[in-house]
Amino acid sequence: MRLALALCAVATLAAAQKLTPVDDAGYPKLIASQKGKVVLVNFWATYCKPCRAEMPALEKLAAKLKARGFALITISNDEADKQPLALKALAEYGVAGPTYWRKTADEDKFCDAIDPNWGGALPALFLYNRAGKKMKAFIGETPIPTIEAAIEKLL
Repeated sequence: MRLALALCAVATLAAAQKLTPVDDAGYPKLIASQKGKVVLVNFWATYCKPCRAEMPALEKLAAKLKARGFALITISNDEADKQPLALKALAEYGVAGPTYWRKTADEDKFCDAIDPNWGGALPALFLYNRAGKKMKAFIGETPIPTIEAAIEKLL
C-alpha cells in the first residue's frame, strides 16, 4: 500500500513538474479555454495555511465532479523561486489538474481584473459558469460544502 501511494505521488509530481506562468493577458484566455465546463480557480500559496488545508478537499471535489463537466484550476501565488515548494505541495495533495503560477508585474492590476473586491487575499476561489462568466468569489476560508453547493447549481 505504501509503495502504491509513493508511486502515485511520484507520478503526480512527474505530471506537474512545472507551473505554467499566467499573467494579466493570459488569465482570460485560460478561462476561455475551459468553455463548456464549470470552472473553479483556486489561488493559493505554500505560506498560506488555510490554502494548504483546503487543497485535499478541493482535489477530492474535482475528482468527484469531473465527469459532470467540472474543472479545478490551481494557481500558485508563490514567488518564482518558491516553485519547487509549490510543486512539492501539489504532489503531496495529489493535485492532478492544470497547475499555474501567477506571474505579473502589477499584482493590484491583476487582482482587480479578476475581481475588484478581491485585493489579493488568500485563499481565493473564483467560480465560472460553462460560458466563462464569473458567478461567485470565495475570499478567505470557506467551508467546502458551501463551495460544492455553488458548483452544483451550475452543473
